[in-house]
Amino acid sequence: MNLTKHPVQSQRHFLREEAGLIAGLITLAIFLAMAGTWFPSISGTKSLLLFTWLFPVMLWLSFGVVHHADCLAVKLGEPYGTLILTLSVISIEVVMISAVMLTGAENPVLGRDMMFAVLMIVLNGLIGISLLCGGIRHLEQTHNLQGANTFLAVLIPLAVLSLILPVFTTSTEVGTYSLMQMIFIALASAGLYGVFLVIQTMRHQGFFSIPGSSPKDDHGHDILMIRSLGYHAVLLVANILPIVLLSKNMAKIIDYQISAFQAPVAFGGVIIAVLVLAPEGLAAINSALGNRLQRSVNICLGSALATIGLTVPSILLIGIITGQKVILGLEPVDLVLLISTIVVSIVTFSSNRTNVIHGIVHLILFISYIVMIFD
Repeated sequence: MNLTKHPVQSQRHFLREEAGLIAGLITLAIFLAMAGTWFPSISGTKSLLLFTWLFPVMLWLSFGVVHHADCLAVKLGEPYGTLILTLSVISIEVVMISAVMLTGAENPVLGRDMMFAVLMIVLNGLIGISLLCGGIRHLEQTHNLQGANTFLAVLIPLAVLSLILPVFTTSTEVGTYSLMQMIFIALASAGLYGVFLVIQTMRHQGFFSIPGSSPKDDHGHDILMIRSLGYHAVLLVANILPIVLLSKNMAKIIDYQISAFQAPVAFGGVIIAVLVLAPEGLAAINSALGNRLQRSVNICLGSALATIGLTVPSILLIGIITGQKVILGLEPVDLVLLISTIVVSIVTFSSNRTNVIHGIVHLILFISYIVMIFD
């Protein structure tokens, strides 16, 4: 949509549309100036106040990332639009996980817990809500079976290699890999995800579009004000950068609060996952409500796949470089939940049609995960 506006009107519209970016830049400037004063003597009250300030600002910036990714989705069509959204969001997650590992107290299970939290929220929470809401409104919804099967064909072995196999290896202690195994798993994860991207964007783009529709018509964002490709690309990066730079401060606050309130370590992963995935989750749910289930599938399964494909190499690389012990293997309860999630996902996407019952089953697994964190 190309509109000619008076310069003052254009400036006002930009300030209103990018209010989150402006708030993020102001917050970043304040934190950069005051971090040396605030964090060495952080207390319970101060950490809570800083969290209630920083969390909504970073969430606002995340919505800005999604907005410009959606605009790029309109310009580029599927699957490129959803892929940009997924990679933007997961890159934020990877940076935040890396920041927590590098700045907090050494915790060998932190990366694993955060990654597992994202998987449970995406594969059970977001998929469950999307299928439930879409099923209630439209009874049955369709998606491209070949696309879902391609996602799962890559996701399942990556999940097994990263989170299940370490429980059973014997060369090192339970849940860990040896140096040679770490290098192999990191290369295998990154390599397999790279091959998937080639399949998604080059050889088999049609697998990831709504059956019978043109990729250019698959966005469902007619109300967006679309500008040039460069404009949205620049502002997408501009919204990501403050999140990346503020993630170190958020990592310190979360690390302190977990220790001070004696909360489960896994809860820190849930907080970061909610922060990162909230805008993307709303995009998936809105797509399902608008009877665009294929976009929901692309977002959810794409996020789960990118989480493992990008996070595992990152945390293993940090472990190798810093000498930190990295535990990837899941505890027995989480292991059961992951295997159950994989089996249910295979059943859900074994047909190109979904309904309410599929959503309810995924949500039950998600609620089970939350209950097990605290009890």
